[in-house]
Amino acid sequence: MTVRLILGGARSGKSSFAEQLAKSKVLFDSTKALHYVATAIAFDEEMEARIQHHQHQRGKGWIEHESPYELAQTLEQLSSDDVVLVECLTLWLNNVIYNHGQMRDSKQIGQVIKHLIDVLKQSRADITLVSNEVGMGLTPEGEVSRLFIEHAGLMNQWIGEISTEVIFVAAGLAKVLKGANSKL
Repeated sequence: MTVRLILGGARSGKSSFAEQLAKSKVLFDSTKALHYVATAIAFDEEMEARIQHHQHQRGKGWIEHESPYELAQTLEQLSSDDVVLVECLTLWLNNVIYNHGQMRDSKQIGQVIKHLIDVLKQSRADITLVSNEVGMGLTPEGEVSRLFIEHAGLMNQWIGEISTEVIFVAAGLAKVLKGANSKL
């Protein structure tokens, strides 16, 4: 199992860093397939433009999967021949919380995250997960915002625990928090 967690704030450079890292894994082994698992939903024109910008910037060579809700099920389909980039966990978590609507429940959300972690533990693919570090700011007002921040923090901790590498990116600079990656 290779699970790599890339953390950072908004516009920190974490996505570009993760893309380059995933591409480098395929360069060293041309038998591997390069997968991009997108979790974003284009709710408005600005988000659609951001998605198109990321697709253009990423370039060709990726097998793309749209997985705004069923991330664990998408990852279950991949094998040891796959190098996978998931962009991004916090958008996926937002979708999960939003999808539960008025029925959202902390226990249900935790179960969805734990199911994802079980899939990650069993996967034979090389998986890089991008997530926002949300615990460095103020605690937001509003029940849903606090529910999101709480679960995003727990999700990052739980995934960081099972990851072989955890890398924090700020100002485009990467700092290894866990694992021995001498190429950084």
